[in-house]
Amino acid sequence: MNFELSDEQVFLREAARDALGRVRTVEAARAALEGEALPDLWPTASQAGWTGLLIDEQHGGAELGALDAMLVMAEAGRVLASVALLGHLPATALLNVDGQHPKLLAALAAGEQRAAFVPLRPGDDRDPAWTAEPRGGKRRAAAPTVGPLASGDDAEGGRYDATVSGEVAWVPDAPGADVLVVVALDGDTPVALLVGGDADGTPARGVSVEPTTAYDATRALGHVTLDGARARRLQVGADELAAAWYLTHALIAAESLGTVEESLTRSLEYAKERYTFGRAIGSYQAVKHALTEVLRRQENVRSLLYYAGWARQDAPAEFAVAASAARSAAGAALDYAARELISVHGGIGATWEHDAPLFFRRAQLSRRLLGGTGDATDRVASELLAAAHATA
Repeated sequence: MNFELSDEQVFLREAARDALGRVRTVEAARAALEGEALPDLWPTASQAGWTGLLIDEQHGGAELGALDAMLVMAEAGRVLASVALLGHLPATALLNVDGQHPKLLAALAAGEQRAAFVPLRPGDDRDPAWTAEPRGGKRRAAAPTVGPLASGDDAEGGRYDATVSGEVAWVPDAPGADVLVVVALDGDTPVALLVGGDADGTPARGVSVEPTTAYDATRALGHVTLDGARARRLQVGADELAAAWYLTHALIAAESLGTVEESLTRSLEYAKERYTFGRAIGSYQAVKHALTEVLRRQENVRSLLYYAGWARQDAPAEFAVAASAARSAAGAALDYAARELISVHGGIGATWEHDAPLFFRRAQLSRRLLGGTGDATDRVASELLAAAHATA
């Protein structure tokens, strides 16, 4: 099987690298820790067409696949760019499957509005329940629930058909989003609900997004609280909702790959130019072996991401294990690469004046989002064991 990128995909990757390279994003990441505002990269994403990557052409999108989205995310990760695609892309993928809101899809594809995905973790063999991200601790939180409309709420031409209540913490890109695609439980059945996105710009009632920052100032996160928020049901099934969860994992893995690549590049450059005892430090076996291990992990993640991109389109039944494997490997690779970036630079690498701690911060937050790499590793084990039992 040939996983080589097409000419179009290579062009997409290079164009993304060029567009993001025009903004001093790493310097902005440092300034953000001091309270300064991050650069607004949404116009860049809109002009480049990234906002419509997973939306059909008939709605103004590019109608590309998961691998194409991963290529863009990898370039964003390379420069620690705070572009709000991690929440937008899975949300638009679900809205595209639903297909009932063409005007909204067109606005999202053009970047005129921005969406955020408020996910639930699909159940597995250990815990069959769909659960939400908690504010703290390892115990998963209860999922938001669907309720009926209050009297009079359906008087606006049947625009709404449900309400949703509950809380989901640490939602990527939720602050400032115009549209929330919320996964909630209707009884025991997971459903997708559209909150916001009204054509007249009417603010969504019963919705509160509390912006929060955790360790990495480049990552926009929000605690989403829903209190009888009016919503519209999307015509997507549980399989599509689970696929959106795994797509988000694959995008985090791709972003992590880009950060690993940049960490390795910076480590190699310094190892060649820094001399001690008359020799470049890169000539010492300890440094050689550590950087070779970064490279090995990097290429392992790349292979798994290509597999996940292929599975998303051509083997949906394998996408869960493919995306989870990529997320697991990418989290470990980035943690290792970020630590080696500090180690290779010696004392200066651990100081506030150096960029290495910014990459370390990204690594530590990325490996904890949406269940974390540990949950992804458990998911790989569950999927493989289930497949083994099925063929036994």
